[in-house]
Amino acid sequence: MQVFVPTNTLWLSIDPNGFVRVRRHLQLSNGDVYEKTHDELDFEFLGSRWGGQWRVQTNAYGNGSTARGREERYLLPFDPTLEAHRYSVLWAPTHIIFYIDDTPIREVIRHPGMGGDFPSKPMAVYATIWDGSTWATDGGKYKVNYKYAPFASEFSDLALLGCRADPVLRAPRDGGGAGCAEPDLLGLLTADYAVMTPRKRAAMRAFRARHMTYTVCYDAVRYAAGPFPECDVSDVEKESFSAWGESKNVVMKARGRGRRRGRKAGAGAMSRLDVSSS
Repeated sequence: MQVFVPTNTLWLSIDPNGFVRVRRHLQLSNGDVYEKTHDELDFEFLGSRWGGQWRVQTNAYGNGSTARGREERYLLPFDPTLEAHRYSVLWAPTHIIFYIDDTPIREVIRHPGMGGDFPSKPMAVYATIWDGSTWATDGGKYKVNYKYAPFASEFSDLALLGCRADPVLRAPRDGGGAGCAEPDLLGLLTADYAVMTPRKRAAMRAFRARHMTYTVCYDAVRYAAGPFPECDVSDVEKESFSAWGESKNVVMKARGRGRRRGRKAGAGAMSRLDVSSS
């Protein structure tokens, strides 16, 4: 049986000129191979208004299930335009963990009720920059100002660790083929980044309590039939969210525009992505 267990880590810094509604998108996906049934795991940097905190959204889609949506949004506790930070995704057969600077911020545990909504086909890493001003900031109230173009992000130290897979082979949802030798697979599944320890879970809960602004698990308006099967719903926690899944306690704060600092020490060569108006 082939199991795809990559951990994907890179350092990212963002051009401060792209402060509003220009989405930076770092994702695992296979949309080029499975156009209508693609899988996707991603960080989406939704931008900010002048003086506001940056927001990041995590997505987890399987088998083309984007219409059902499994989004969560958080306020970053730092300004990502000042220096690079590390963003990682652990994707295992049983669970997914999103990390920022080694702190887990979200865990998706595979539930039988998810069916094909849990991503399980081979994926590659993509990075895109595009205009999300129709919805990304205050529901589309503010539009991109292209006088600040070109918008740029810098990536460095990309690390991929996992089972090799042929992206053109259409494997069954539960795997198929020979991706990892058994000792290698065992090492991946028992590595520190793949295991959610009590200490890491406590850190994740603390991050979510302080910084999560939206979770699909408490969105009773968009999903009136009830939360998704993998949601760990707490009646006490639910009181902290509106019917739309928005946090009542975590609100955006104004921030200063500090001087841009250098990239992290010891970083490898960077690649640069730019997008400008046509």
